[in-house]
Amino acid sequence: MKKLALANLPTKIQRLTRWSEECGKNIWIKRDDQTGSEWSGNKIRKLEFAVQEAQEWGCDLLITCGGIQSNHCRATVAVATYLGMKSAVLLRIGEEPPVEGNYFLDRLLGADVRFCTRDEYRDHRGEIMQEMAEQYAAQGYRPYVIPEGASFGVGVLGYYNAMQEIVAQEHALGVTFDTVVVATGSGGTLAGLQLANLVKGYGKRVIGVCVCDDAAFFKDVAVRISRDALPYLVEQGELSEKEAVLWGASLEPADFEFFEEYVGIGYALSRPEELEHIRRMARLEATVFDPVYTGKATYGMVNELREGGRLRSSENILFIHTGGLFGLFPVSRTFPL
Repeated sequence: MKKLALANLPTKIQRLTRWSEECGKNIWIKRDDQTGSEWSGNKIRKLEFAVQEAQEWGCDLLITCGGIQSNHCRATVAVATYLGMKSAVLLRIGEEPPVEGNYFLDRLLGADVRFCTRDEYRDHRGEIMQEMAEQYAAQGYRPYVIPEGASFGVGVLGYYNAMQEIVAQEHALGVTFDTVVVATGSGGTLAGLQLANLVKGYGKRVIGVCVCDDAAFFKDVAVRISRDALPYLVEQGELSEKEAVLWGASLEPADFEFFEEYVGIGYALSRPEELEHIRRMARLEATVFDPVYTGKATYGMVNELREGGRLRSSENILFIHTGGLFGLFPVSRTFPL
């Protein structure tokens, strides 16, 4: 399948020297936080495929959803504006938010914004976005609805391709990553990485560190959207129709690995030890993690690299930095500086 060419790819891979020395492992980071500026982060890889499909279908409006500081919503709005499309976002809030961070950029870039409560978002976001699509269609627009995080079949292609990019970079770097770790908030990034790992037979251990929900939830998501991605892989020439049927029948929850212990006190909520970890890593490696995704995931890695941890058998570990810098500023006052 064709895709848009929007992200700055391939993103570089660099070794985190001091962290590696501390834990006695080789820790590398793939800088998907540097995929762009307005659409920085991991979501743009998924959007390159999803919005390509939207344009092929003749759509001129992108609708999506997320939290008030959603990186995905901001990236979607930026892509829509860049391509001359209209955008609308459904944002989950607890109370009227200050206009800052990603939400500020949503507004700056011209998105229509609709709010919903946490309960409405959890139970009815799909229905609400469909209602929005019908309302815009009545105005003459041709809407394309993108689910949370662009974690659906066509979006999976973004990190299916990214895993192949990683393998090509391994050859150039002269290193083989036995373990790939990524924060997981909607499941599409992990699903794409692991689906490529399975289909291509790369033999890596791919781990998602949950920042919300639990492992059972994300295993079910990963199986479902990976199966939904298979027809696209046929279209892309990655699989034959027969192979896609076989993969669809064989995929199961046990094919996907998640660490669920680092959700902490909840999605986008930070404990003091997590913020201290972000501060420490910024000063150790001049690498800035965010409190929602990468901060929690790398905090989990620190704990799992200790004696008895589940990463102690890994030697060359690649962490996917999925971005999130804009979401750091609204919580800057809470940091132990």
